[in-house]
Amino acid sequence: MGPPTGATQRRQALLWFIVVSQCVSALGCGSHYEFGIEDLCLAKFRLDMHELGERHWCSWEDTVELYGRLTNCTNLVAFKLGCFWPNKLVDDFFIRVHKHYFQDCSLSGRLLKDPPNRILGPFIVVPILVTLLMTGLVVWRSKRSEGIV
Repeated sequence: MGPPTGATQRRQALLWFIVVSQCVSALGCGSHYEFGIEDLCLAKFRLDMHELGERHWCSWEDTVELYGRLTNCTNLVAFKLGCFWPNKLVDDFFIRVHKHYFQDCSLSGRLLKDPPNRILGPFIVVPILVTLLMTGLVVWRSKRSEGIV
């Protein structure tokens, strides 16, 4: 392969310029952006979630509007500061939000819990009774040896 031509060098330079500008734009959002989303967006989200109550955190219908406002707020702060959005800081921010508020939620959006005892009881008692009954039947048949060929 021969030395790169002028057109190839220009394409490589353009490619490097695009890559570097994206990296600078993503990395250029440092403490100002993190401080902005923590102070402006997360503070409001915390208040809204506290007002909603922990019982409703896993209900998507109840949290979708609050979550949408949080997302839009992080986007708006990034836009005002001239930052690229989404970026690594915003990803880490949302991971922390999910770990705190939505850690115990199932994928369906409903909080998983045990059924009431009136429903759960038969599923426990019936197999135990069937096992005891079958064991008793086997013991009773083994003591009656007549009639077995």
